[in-house]
Amino acid sequence: MPADPPRPSILSVGDESLAAWLKDRGQPKFRTGQIRKAVFDSKAAAFDDVTTLPAKLRADLAGAFSFFPSPVVRHQKSVDGTEKLLLRLHDGETVETVLMREPGRRTVCVSSQVGCAMGCVFCASGLLGVKRNLTAGEILEQALRVDRLIAPDEDGGGRLTNVVVMGLGEPMANLRELRPALDALCDPDRYGLSPRRVTVSTVGLPKQMREFQSWDRPFNLAVSLHAPNDRLRTEIVPVNKTTGLDAILAAADEYFRATGRRVTYEYVLLAGVNDGPKEADELARLLKGRNAHVNLIPMNPVEPTGLSGSDEPRTYAFLSRLQRGGVNATVRKRKGADIDAACGQLRLKTGERETGEHEASASEPRGESLVALTR
Repeated sequence: MPADPPRPSILSVGDESLAAWLKDRGQPKFRTGQIRKAVFDSKAAAFDDVTTLPAKLRADLAGAFSFFPSPVVRHQKSVDGTEKLLLRLHDGETVETVLMREPGRRTVCVSSQVGCAMGCVFCASGLLGVKRNLTAGEILEQALRVDRLIAPDEDGGGRLTNVVVMGLGEPMANLRELRPALDALCDPDRYGLSPRRVTVSTVGLPKQMREFQSWDRPFNLAVSLHAPNDRLRTEIVPVNKTTGLDAILAAADEYFRATGRRVTYEYVLLAGVNDGPKEADELARLLKGRNAHVNLIPMNPVEPTGLSGSDEPRTYAFLSRLQRGGVNATVRKRKGADIDAACGQLRLKTGERETGEHEASASEPRGESLVALTR
């Protein structure tokens, strides 16, 4: 017998469709708002938890829709408070999301694709290839599942304060599904997050960056730079050969002029590759005069890549040269290093275990993690 099709996620059902479904069951229109409030503004994890709704309606909803359709297959907790979830999607693929805690701040890092096609040589996200785009509902579910990990009495108000779209995948390659997900998170009648608390990362796709700018919302933009010139960047970020730094920087400059939001440039320091004084000085010349911020990322090895991150003295020497060159820069704090908190690592290791491929040793360093860029 063929399997029954999966029930649609309540996160993927529009308000008009939900109101029509309720009307067919003799329910008043205001129930739509009650359901949305339960999904976005409560700690409910199933329709049975929504006690503001009649029991019969809760049963009907559970029969027609999935509340959170992607089960958690692994949940890891770090000694520093970081938590990482691996979710199993309806087609058997997996995706990661991370909760990062700072005083007064709770940041979720969400994925936008299953895997990644950008081919950055140091990154675990693309080592298993790209399978597909995530739907808006699948992106939203990551944020809302992480929201349920936050206790109501936690410092920061018991809810998310920031969202970074920096997990698996290239967000600019999935703008069609990313936009409704971010709209829902920033809708005052849903999650109610300020767009200024949302950061979207990109490897640098100029056409898509301009489309993102046209949304006319003051989101934060982070560009994964990783090199100060096209020759080196194409080695590290192969997609650069079809774009080039000039076009990427021009699109980023336009974004700043249109939104007033300072652009962040991500720079993963790779030992002996892009971390020398020559590269630091070249990067300073490239960005000097721009209203920009550089996040230096001390990467730990992802074993299949054969690359390693810069040591601390070299990292801070690079930082000092940037600052002397007039560029605002900081070194990103590592979080969740004991739980595979870097993008793609948990999914990669889980996938390898299931296929019998490379298994990391218990002593292998676990990659760098993401911290919030928004203020």
